[in-house]
Amino acid sequence: MEADELNWNRTLREQWEFHWNHQLRARLDGLTDDEYFWAPAPDAWSVRPRGTSTAPVQVGTGDFTIDYAFPQPVPAAFTTIAWRLAHVIVGVLAARNAAHFGAPAASYETWEYAGTAAAALDQLETQLDVWLAGVRGVGEAGLLVPVGAKEPFPEAPMADLVLHINRELIHHLSEVCLLRDLYAHTKSATNGAAR
Repeated sequence: MEADELNWNRTLREQWEFHWNHQLRARLDGLTDDEYFWAPAPDAWSVRPRGTSTAPVQVGTGDFTIDYAFPQPVPAAFTTIAWRLAHVIVGVLAARNAAHFGAPAASYETWEYAGTAAAALDQLETQLDVWLAGVRGVGEAGLLVPVGAKEPFPEAPMADLVLHINRELIHHLSEVCLLRDLYAHTKSATNGAAR
């Protein structure tokens, strides 16, 4: 196959879609609220009921807020599955969907964070659908268009942003899977020792 025959738009989407459909999505099935909020380290950042956080910054609308600090602490705070999903939903996807594909405005400050694992996974799937439809809609030519002032590197082509989002999704959602594994093994060890 010649390079000019390759459908780069499809190829970039399939990089993520394959990972989602064959490696990741099934690993998120059955995510419980206990896992979602579990904090295996002290002072972990999370999504919390409004007014219950001790983080320096708590933002969001609705009944839940997300923990933050400016500047970021060194070392960075450990983050729960709830926090990591919120980061992917809002910072990685929803803000980009708004900036590039006409979705409603989205930011950490204005987001209504999910108070359950099921609601977070619904938000994730919704934002993924919008993102993939948007990428599909730019076609081949749109991948070469600079992303503009909505991104930190305005001269970068849309293809660079798609690759960046793919990396972010694979990275952070793999962390979620690892935390699920740690939760399962930690709870099993704790339950087994108590018998």
